[in-house]
Amino acid sequence: MKKTLWTLQILLSLLFLFAGGAKFFMPVDQMTQGMPPAIASAGFIHFIGVCEVLGGLGLVLPGLLKIKPGLTPLAALGLVIIMIGATWVSIPKGAAMAIFPLVTGILAAFVGYGRWRLAPL
Repeated sequence: MKKTLWTLQILLSLLFLFAGGAKFFMPVDQMTQGMPPAIASAGFIHFIGVCEVLGGLGLVLPGLLKIKPGLTPLAALGLVIIMIGATWVSIPKGAAMAIFPLVTGILAAFVGYGRWRLAPL
């Protein structure tokens, strides 16, 4: 179980570091095409990018550094919340577009539960 959780943590961390970092390099108008106007602001997109980067770091750094390992399930929970929002925003674009954030959120929830109950650090 520990190897599975570490593998998922590392893969999800890389995914969120890439996705969060991309929100600072891609043009905002390109990222917000088809989004509701309430969430299509540059400030909100950058805020989500910061949250994704910090969540990605929070998935692996506490376990690697052995400092506050209880933060890993909290980081996973925060990323689940972000993925719920990403799934909700993707639904109007079609079910195929909503599957990736949904599966990512489920995997983050598994990591959170696994590090909280199944195999704590």
